[in-house]
Amino acid sequence: MTPTDAVPSEIAGYRVLPISLPPLPSYPVPAIHYLYLHPHKPKFPTPTAARALFLVNVPIDSTELHIKNLLSVQIGLPQGRIEEVQFEGSKKKIEGAEAHAAQSDKGQGKGRKRKRGPNDGDISEIEGTSLPAIWDRELRTDGLTAVLVFVDRASMDAAYKAVKRISKNNDWPVWGEGLEVKVPALGAARYLNHHRLQYPDRQELLESVNAYMTEYSAREAAQARARARQRQLPDEDGFITVTKGGRVDPARQEVAQQLAKKQKAKQKGLEDFYRFQTREKKKTKAAELMKKFEKDKEMIKRMKERRNTFKPE
Repeated sequence: MTPTDAVPSEIAGYRVLPISLPPLPSYPVPAIHYLYLHPHKPKFPTPTAARALFLVNVPIDSTELHIKNLLSVQIGLPQGRIEEVQFEGSKKKIEGAEAHAAQSDKGQGKGRKRKRGPNDGDISEIEGTSLPAIWDRELRTDGLTAVLVFVDRASMDAAYKAVKRISKNNDWPVWGEGLEVKVPALGAARYLNHHRLQYPDRQELLESVNAYMTEYSAREAAQARARARQRQLPDEDGFITVTKGGRVDPARQEVAQQLAKKQKAKQKGLEDFYRFQTREKKKTKAAELMKKFEKDKEMIKRMKERRNTFKPE
């Protein structure tokens, strides 16, 4: 589609926002990029879904500053109405995914054992202690999506209506206009800066490593204390959890015996749970009664015989 062709305002329920891409020294030809917007309707509802827009076909050089500038100042709306931009695949987690995962783990019940994943107990990745960055900005993949969260529903509706108004005329916003000095440059400057960032200052690198090792040691000590408690306390069945490392103090035998008795008391009355157990129990009880009856009958017979043979002197 060329810039002179009529641009539809909607495609498959998505609002179309044409964006003018300025010519570059490497490609001195203007181009048009099409961004598609729709009210955010996630599979698992989130508290922010009602005031968020879902964006499709985000430009590969998008930053949070680019999106905020485009859908506020460049479409005629005031600044500060956008709360955050959540790019697909970024480290920021959407609230709904975490909430759904928590509900799924909670709904598995107490009787089922939780399967350990490959990262359970792993402390190799610690937030806030990463090494210095070696890229000044992140690039996106082609056709990436994003979620744009506004401060309120009214701001989201205003931006959505403004997109429809702009798509009807040829006065389309220019991508990155006014942000030339606010975001790092691309092209050769990006790779020159990348080469420089690959060799960080020695003091900065030392501080990063020290922060990581301090946090790592603290978490490792906390895990060691937790394992030590597991080695000393028996579970509800009276068993001691076998964990890595030697036992600090032997578990109290009386505590284990009390828990074993308590578990045995819980199982009392469950021996007749199945129907065949009830039948077998009745058969055994009837056999015992017949045996006792025969034994009493034989004893009475012997007593009668002794009475009939009694001769007084």
